[in-house]
Amino acid sequence: MRMVDLIHKKREGESLTKEEIEFIIQGYTRDEIPDYQMSAFTMAVFYKGMNRQEIADFTNAMVHSGETIDLSAIEGIKVDKHSTGGVGDKVSLIILPLVASVGVPVAKMSGRGLGHTGGTIDKLESIEGFRIELGREEFINHVNTYKMAIAGQSANLAPADKKLYALRDVTATVDSIPLIASSVMSKKIASGADAIVLDVKVGSGAFMKSLEEAKELAETMVEIGNSLNRKTIAIVTDMSQPLGHEIGNANEIKEAIDVLQGKGAEDLTTVALTIASYMTILGGVYTDFDRAYQELEKVIKSGKAVEKLKQLVTIQGGNPAVIDNPAKLPQAAHHIEVKAWENGYVESIDAESVGISAMLLGAGRQKKGDAIDYAAGITLSKKIGDEIKIGDTICILHTNVEDYDQAIQMIRNAYVFSQEKLGPKDLILGVIA
Repeated sequence: MRMVDLIHKKREGESLTKEEIEFIIQGYTRDEIPDYQMSAFTMAVFYKGMNRQEIADFTNAMVHSGETIDLSAIEGIKVDKHSTGGVGDKVSLIILPLVASVGVPVAKMSGRGLGHTGGTIDKLESIEGFRIELGREEFINHVNTYKMAIAGQSANLAPADKKLYALRDVTATVDSIPLIASSVMSKKIASGADAIVLDVKVGSGAFMKSLEEAKELAETMVEIGNSLNRKTIAIVTDMSQPLGHEIGNANEIKEAIDVLQGKGAEDLTTVALTIASYMTILGGVYTDFDRAYQELEKVIKSGKAVEKLKQLVTIQGGNPAVIDNPAKLPQAAHHIEVKAWENGYVESIDAESVGISAMLLGAGRQKKGDAIDYAAGITLSKKIGDEIKIGDTICILHTNVEDYDQAIQMIRNAYVFSQEKLGPKDLILGVIA
């Protein structure tokens, strides 16, 4: 079997067999297939696509390119959640203690942020002492005892995907649905969960810009999960503006606390409760979505959910005092108010520009290995549909850097005003089961 023949086969739009796909993934992982041939192959996939069986086989080959995590020692149906990435997306911080509060074991593997999208691990590390490096036994014990644990993804988890993603990133082949779907699902399946809820974002701050593409990606990932014996549901959610009011790390922790205390932003609360409800259904606690949603609302009102977050922080070495007093989280030296320059209403906010602005303030990484300033970020005072008058504060930038002019300009360019008030946007745009 030769790689050049398989490149030619895919270039002509033909389907690859399971054995051919395994040859490609194993050869690339072992450095037997060079980057230039793999680049040609991914470009062929970009233009010709893959059928559902090819995508499932491709995903499975990446799952078995490295270690897989055995969670069979954890009692019950283990449920994980994955988001395709957005701006202000701190949903994982909310759903983990919330779902665990009703007895569903959540064995969560999360990553770091890169570019304009934030990472759950970075946000949690803004809590003093919080440990994301957990040994296998400790991770399993936490889930069995407390119904929850969160850890960073192992470097040996789906190494083929890690290597392939780095290549796609520099060869303009990132935005291919077969390659995106297999990338996401290979890591989730290798992480060992029995069931997966996918949050597929769509809009200016998401990877998928159109609803049609987002639904296609969601359907593809659900099919992969089910074909590989993982109960999978995808929810398509709006990311045409940042989720909630906070973008950053420490300030997103604070906003997650607000939601779990029952005083969070309506859009963030709705999305988090929707995803959490489907997780409890897959976890076998509830069978009806409406009942699950209502019961989880009661858990928040009772105070049980925020106490569960405090427990999570405690068992993973963090300072639980920050949950009662978020002022103990890192604080920035500068707080710059950006003012409205005309009267009217907020028509749109380009979420990606807001995310990049936060990155420039120190909240994100421009490249892997960059240090993160946990105190940096942005608070949105005005969102789509809100009335504004000249001089009103539309957002506040938090930073420790001295030169923030570029970040201010990017935020000003992100906001568009109009004379007509827009109605509320739909937050949940589809559910694929």
